[in-house]
Amino acid sequence: MIKLANQVLAIRQSADAYFYRAYAKSDLGDKQGAIADLNQSIAINPQSASAYYNRGIDKFALGDKQGAIADYNQAITINSQYVDAYFNRGNSKSDLGDKQGAIADYTQAIAINPQYADAYINRGNSKSDLGDKQGAIADYTQAIAINPLIAQAYNNRGNSKSDLGDKQGAIADYTQAIAINPQYANAYNNRGLDKLDLGDKQGACLDYKKAISLGSQSTSQWLQSNSGAWCRNMP
Repeated sequence: MIKLANQVLAIRQSADAYFYRAYAKSDLGDKQGAIADLNQSIAINPQSASAYYNRGIDKFALGDKQGAIADYNQAITINSQYVDAYFNRGNSKSDLGDKQGAIADYTQAIAINPQYADAYINRGNSKSDLGDKQGAIADYTQAIAINPLIAQAYNNRGNSKSDLGDKQGAIADYTQAIAINPQYANAYNNRGLDKLDLGDKQGACLDYKKAISLGSQSTSQWLQSNSGAWCRNMP
């Protein structure tokens, strides 16, 4: 794609050629090069919502969350129904600590596309961060209703249930997350924590060790510490 775009640009300035070359560069990891091409595309066609949106994606990838939000704002100004722009603006706001702003953006994305499972999950995450565990559970449950194979939704719902004291309900959700994704180290670790809270040390230790085998560094460090001696010495 880059070669073809170069050929077009050698003949004439083309917003589309810059846009597609930027897309290819971004896929290859050249985010700065992609942004430079999108700048050119926007200069030629300042009404391209997709160019602003993609530039926002690349800025976000480089850690420029404020710059990403500015680009998503512009994309939404051009196209008020740009559902992914709302979703990704919500992600940027959330990363910057603006959880209420993030919730508003996820809510708008859901209003445009009521089947947007990831928007429910991320809205649930922001609600959970603000202490609204019941609201978070409702969003995770809706995401699961849309797509019952999203392991993250079960894991995160388990976290909220655990925070509310429903350890058995949390364990059931972690177990479902693991059934969907047997490599989900965090779900094993979380299930282990709740098993331990319920007095099932054997089951907890087995889950911790499974999480470690799947690459959980924090659990591994705990197991090697004095606090983890009881599990480390358990057969």
